[in-house]
Amino acid sequence: MRINPISFSINNSYKPVATFQPHKMSRTDSDTITFTGNNTSAGNVLKKLRDIVCPYTGIKMISGSSLNSIEKRIDKSQNISTGVKILSGYTDYMQKTEKRMFNTFKKYSETNPQGKFGDCLNKLYDNALAKLKIEEFLVLDKVDKISLSLSPQTALGVRSKTTRCRQVILANKAEDTFKRKTFITSLDEIVPANINEQKILEQMKDQALFLPTSGSSENAFIVKYARRSEQEIAKRMLRASVATIEHVKPDSLGGANTLGNFMLVSAQANSRRANMPLEKYIQRYPDIPSYCQMYINQIISSIYKGKLGGCETYPYKIKKTLENESNGQIVLNLSKYKYTEAQTEKMVRQYYSKQHSRR
Repeated sequence: MRINPISFSINNSYKPVATFQPHKMSRTDSDTITFTGNNTSAGNVLKKLRDIVCPYTGIKMISGSSLNSIEKRIDKSQNISTGVKILSGYTDYMQKTEKRMFNTFKKYSETNPQGKFGDCLNKLYDNALAKLKIEEFLVLDKVDKISLSLSPQTALGVRSKTTRCRQVILANKAEDTFKRKTFITSLDEIVPANINEQKILEQMKDQALFLPTSGSSENAFIVKYARRSEQEIAKRMLRASVATIEHVKPDSLGGANTLGNFMLVSAQANSRRANMPLEKYIQRYPDIPSYCQMYINQIISSIYKGKLGGCETYPYKIKKTLENESNGQIVLNLSKYKYTEAQTEKMVRQYYSKQHSRR
């Protein structure tokens, strides 16, 4: 009998970059990607770039237009072997969990060429569900451990929340599920006795973000997508890697809608960060500074190739933004950029002067 653990889902109404103007994503549940309507048009020039690595993951991103083309081919696929063949040319763009799942699908297709993606997931479902529950419990255990630093009364309030989560996970009732965001929000109901307890509660919420999702856990992926359609499963393999516009300083915190505050990042990384301060995000993913350097190196290369005319000042502007928002943890090396900041400002003025004269 199938049972439902914490619910994880990527919103199926999600549209790739080519069809709308994405920007800062907000997390409405544990794994849902939603887009609000703030203006990111100043970052549209970045969407022209191809095969740029995500500054948060170091993995190449796929453009919205390319994703649309691939998904049209997937819609015509008849079995898992056809779907795997289509996806095999894009493994370099897949996130870590998706790449591992692709290898699972590929292995299954070798012995079941006429099979389905769903058949593969259903075969793995029961074992994955049990493992997923254990993953969830391990995170809840860590939350409980942190709560030991609270006063007995406050700690008891936390235990009531985590106990309820465990009951739901084990209840085997489809109508009684909870989502990661719901659990994190429930922690806000606990009133801290002082500033120190408030800090401890924040640590617990940070720990709760490690609850598994289909983007971070193969087991969560299997459990979530075992009931989905063939095309939906196949399309999911690349949707997390589509290029989106990210506010380095979140717009909800006053971040400007200007190119100097924008980076091109993968949909999954954009959603995962949500409005988390960049400094804290780096604590969770310490390789971000090196990935940002890879990103800016490719940006500079694109400028040299004439693909970002009028954006020659971008490396200097994004360097300042990243350094400020990361509290000095990200310091881009622009020593190999052949233009000085003054030169780039002059180049931008000349570029727009020419554009104006052509009108």
